[in-house]
Amino acid sequence: MIIQTAKLKNFASRQTVLGLVLAIIFTLTLEHSAIDVAISQYFYSPIDGWLLAKESLLPNLIFYTIPKRLLIAFEVYMAIAWLQRYLLQRRSLSHWLAKRQAWFKPFSPLSLTEMGYLFIVMVLVPLIIASLKGVTHVVCPNHLQIFGGEYPYLTILEDIQAGTRSKCFPAAHASAGFALYAWAFIPSLWHKRWQIAAMVTVIAWLMGGYKMLIGDHFFSHTLVSMSLAWGICAAVAWAWCRLYAKNTSAKNS
Repeated sequence: MIIQTAKLKNFASRQTVLGLVLAIIFTLTLEHSAIDVAISQYFYSPIDGWLLAKESLLPNLIFYTIPKRLLIAFEVYMAIAWLQRYLLQRRSLSHWLAKRQAWFKPFSPLSLTEMGYLFIVMVLVPLIIASLKGVTHVVCPNHLQIFGGEYPYLTILEDIQAGTRSKCFPAAHASAGFALYAWAFIPSLWHKRWQIAAMVTVIAWLMGGYKMLIGDHFFSHTLVSMSLAWGICAAVAWAWCRLYAKNTSAKNS
């Protein structure tokens, strides 16, 4: 565990820098760019509108409503699993929840601290990214004049100064999927970290891609959200490793 934690700390520190630096680079180079516009133009027709209508029920269910509700339900399930494990370790065996080990078998390979880290990060990532949306005031593509909307296409600084009610950057819906990157930063699954990262990337980009097809986001919005999520997951993992090392050192002294 100590060796894994030491490796994870070094890995997490590098990935924190990588994720946050990439988020800054993508914001500065792509957020207001011909690349973003060109990609979105593939999904938009001046005659027919966006490739997918926001009112289309089936795509909305598959790529928005169901994933969102499943992720919320999973986080609640994980919180209850953490509480059950906590009661069990505190020897509160008389509590009815402590006796329900079979209900939380998927979490049996994980430690209590790993479960706590996962829950915190999976809540923290969407919360931070959603908060950033309220600061940037970036307009969604489907509200821009170049795509039949009412607002001009401005830089992020101009949007902040304009202070519109728009909240479209970074992409918040996809961030809930990208928050699953947290699973790549726990010692118990260290040997599967890249497989986890690849799987999460596919899932989250399906969620983010849907929002691009209905005109809610540019490509850069999801790309920055992905980079931020990776950096946040890594930063919290690094902080957790430092705390774990200090506690271990204190116990041994």
